[in-house]
Amino acid sequence: MPLLIKRLLFFAALFVLWESVYHLNLVYSFWSPTLFPSPSGAVSQLYIGFFETGILRVAFSESMGRIFTGFILAVLIGGALGITLAVSRLADETLGSLVIALQPVPSIVWLPIALMMFQGGSSAILFVVVLGGTWAMTLNMRMGIKNVQPLLIRAARTMDYKGAELIWKVMIPASVPAALTGARLAWAFGWRALMAAELIGRGGLGRTLMDARDFYNMDLVVAIMFIISAVGLAVEYLFFSRVERKVLRRWGLQEKGSGR
Repeated sequence: MPLLIKRLLFFAALFVLWESVYHLNLVYSFWSPTLFPSPSGAVSQLYIGFFETGILRVAFSESMGRIFTGFILAVLIGGALGITLAVSRLADETLGSLVIALQPVPSIVWLPIALMMFQGGSSAILFVVVLGGTWAMTLNMRMGIKNVQPLLIRAARTMDYKGAELIWKVMIPASVPAALTGARLAWAFGWRALMAAELIGRGGLGRTLMDARDFYNMDLVVAIMFIISAVGLAVEYLFFSRVERKVLRRWGLQEKGSGR
């Protein structure tokens, strides 16, 4: 059975089970019906929010604009920082310690400062998203550069590669698998940071979710959770997994025809 069919059947079974429990709850009142939404109600809210009121369409567009902008900035900034830390011992011993100190700090902690710095609005949320992904990209890029095989570097030097040329033509291409891992983590951390920041900030799916909660519209809350999960699945399986397979085959780390 194809993998896609297995996954669709699995989620369909979850949907049916959830809907059955919802209807049992209506009869036996295990929980408050208001606080126990149904998946069919969530699907209905998805249709209303995207095609009738447009609330979810606007919120989705705003969130996706923020995450893509923040992700690109995090990859660029984190990649540059990682390369700097890998090739400069002074930077690694000074700036590197700062990166390691900041990496465990949840990016949402920066939101109050960002709101004051940028006077609220989307810039504050974008700042938090960039911070959420930058450190993971930095550390993975640094590790990828440092783990380049010494034999490869010595061979490149015998061909008169040195300085910036050695970095751009040898070390960075050799560290692409590690950079891909960093980009994947940067996306995941940035996406989580975005949702957390929007819960407190303005606009986007996170703010819409909080508004739905305030009006006790649990079907809409679940609908937004569906969107968040669907975006995560789509980015992972339609982008990162495919790029990963190509990169691993290109670098000889996976045989052709293998993979998920």
